[in-house]
Amino acid sequence: MPKKRGYHHGNLRQALVEAALELIEAKGPTGFTLSEAAKQAGVTPAAVYRHFEGREDLIAEAAHQGYEIFADVIDYAYQSGQPSALAAFEATGRAYLAFARKYPGHYIAMFESGISVNRNPELAKVARHAWDVLERAAEDLSQHIPAEKRPPASMFSAHIWAMSHGVVELFARNSPGKQSAFAAEDLLETGIGVYLRGLGLIAPDD
Repeated sequence: MPKKRGYHHGNLRQALVEAALELIEAKGPTGFTLSEAAKQAGVTPAAVYRHFEGREDLIAEAAHQGYEIFADVIDYAYQSGQPSALAAFEATGRAYLAFARKYPGHYIAMFESGISVNRNPELAKVARHAWDVLERAAEDLSQHIPAEKRPPASMFSAHIWAMSHGVVELFARNSPGKQSAFAAEDLLETGIGVYLRGLGLIAPDD
């Protein structure tokens, strides 16, 4: 039976987001209704429409909050991975895995709900901030290569993001039928190493 969470100090909007996150995690982004979110939050369905136009609007807010957390997690990983540019870059990949495990509802709202990051300017801005951290780490990693021979940081940071996402989807979120003898962190770290060596961004013995 859904728990009555209620809300305090008029924070109904956040209570609905938290209810939606639980439902997203349990049923997927299309597996619940606004009425269910309202019931989970302990309010009437009509109260939802004072804050959200519909279910997609509610999921977009969950994604927005997720990107804020994600950007902080990635930025902290990047900063704590210093002074080595390689260590900082690898730390951002591990942070991606950690975020997906710790915040599954947010992760699904961000990457599996079909909600575009360009749905509204605020969501686009916070999503871009998360991307900028990874791109900055990529820039740092490639500084030792002459500018005319340097691969675009936006290109190889995108590849690393895609690799991180693939490892999460296939091996870190217990997808049915997808098994590996190796930990997700090990798969990602070795994959990043092979890729970066192939681009000449790190030495063979790093």
